[in-house]
Amino acid sequence: MKASVIANKDYTISKIDDRVYGAFLEHLGRAIYEGIYEPDHPTADKDGMRGDVAKLVKDLNVPVVRYPGGNFVSAYNWEDGIGPREQRPTRLDLAWHTSESNAVGIHEFADWCATVGTEMMLAVNLGSRGVDEARNFLEYVNHPGGSYWSDLRIKNGRKEPWNVKMWCLGNEMDGPWQVGHKDADEYGKLAANTARAMRMFDKSLELIVCGSSNSDMASYPDWERIVLEHTYEHVDHISLHMYFANREDNTPNYLGLSEKLDTYIETVASTIKQVKAKKKSKKDVYISFDEWNVWYHSNKKDREILEGNGGWPHAPGLLEDIYNFEDVLMVGLILNTFIRRSDVVKIACIAQLVNVIAPIMTEKGGPAWAQTIYYPYYFASVFGRGTALQLVTNSPGYETTHAKNTAYVDVSGVHNEEDGTLTFFFVNRHTSESIESEVELQGFEKAEVIDHQVMTHRDLKAVNTAKAQDEVKPQKGSGAKAADGRLTVTLPPYSYQMVRVKI
Repeated sequence: MKASVIANKDYTISKIDDRVYGAFLEHLGRAIYEGIYEPDHPTADKDGMRGDVAKLVKDLNVPVVRYPGGNFVSAYNWEDGIGPREQRPTRLDLAWHTSESNAVGIHEFADWCATVGTEMMLAVNLGSRGVDEARNFLEYVNHPGGSYWSDLRIKNGRKEPWNVKMWCLGNEMDGPWQVGHKDADEYGKLAANTARAMRMFDKSLELIVCGSSNSDMASYPDWERIVLEHTYEHVDHISLHMYFANREDNTPNYLGLSEKLDTYIETVASTIKQVKAKKKSKKDVYISFDEWNVWYHSNKKDREILEGNGGWPHAPGLLEDIYNFEDVLMVGLILNTFIRRSDVVKIACIAQLVNVIAPIMTEKGGPAWAQTIYYPYYFASVFGRGTALQLVTNSPGYETTHAKNTAYVDVSGVHNEEDGTLTFFFVNRHTSESIESEVELQGFEKAEVIDHQVMTHRDLKAVNTAKAQDEVKPQKGSGAKAADGRLTVTLPPYSYQMVRVKI
């Protein structure tokens, strides 16, 4: 079986915004406590942050981390997380039926972000709160001094403002599960008023308004249209969320979910254009896909904990999906989709970063390790920077419930002019056949393969654990060749590959 790809230097999609490789941390389960923060851990720094986790995050080169939620933010009082720890209140978190100690707040999170080399993307509470709390939080975080909230920040130990530019106007407000759930009109008006107030403080902020929680919501896609009609001139991005599951244990259909993702992005991009045209606007609004990942492995256990936890436990193990090799392929497909849609998707956040549906897992007092999905995320984040190429792919395909023709070979290509490289990310969805793939390199001279990484496994359900951390990991590939203006590579069945070419 064969597939062909044309990569032309002059046929491009867009420069990829580095923030498309962002991540997300919420006060949920063990993401914060026992995730990034564990003061008694042997690797903990003076602030109680785990050094082994910080290293794994640094290696990912994460450009931005969204915080503090998620569903958690819709009943969160940010003021609870400032000041001396011993004076901070413990609150009940309605979203996840747990208790929140507030031992980690904006100061601790900001310091951690500086340690791992990432930017903050903060969310304000538009569920139980509104405009006033949002403007106060913004003043606390970004004003240099001489006002009530900025002086309180200085008193609490941070003289210089953090100057956070990215702000989310609430979270999943279309969802009935959300504290303070609103319909599109109600939310759109509140978001517009909040955005206006925040822009009165700083016109250069990047504001992100809530889109649909998923494409199966009854209000989708009217939600996007109505919310944008209220907010279009006041925001920069609309957020989308999507999680991926193989509940029927049907791998071909599961891997076809990236087609549903692509349709979701296309529909919302069209809605943005519709509203722009209706408003006769010259302004562009983009997509922030600030929650995405595989999520289904832990659902049964999560229900048991949340429905019968016997109280309000602090940082119980929730949403701790253990990812397998099959999920490597799905995550590779999602990232390929974002690269190919880089003209409209400018921010994306894998949800989440540690322990909670995450590429990184920890044991309390013990090791931290990379889950299977860490690797395709790592390769895309580290090597997928540059300009997305408009590839022309010809591959045999198959039918799924998501599309009539799903190509067996899914590929994205990135041209980095600064370091003179082309990077291709391949996924072979075929269950049993290798596919000989040829990429015609038009306009690229003197191509030479400089890196080839392959992920395959005899068992689709293979996982990494604390005791077997390298069961699923990349292997150095062989056989990828660049000659006579062509790159050739063999894609084994159910495989993920990265090929980098010096030009």
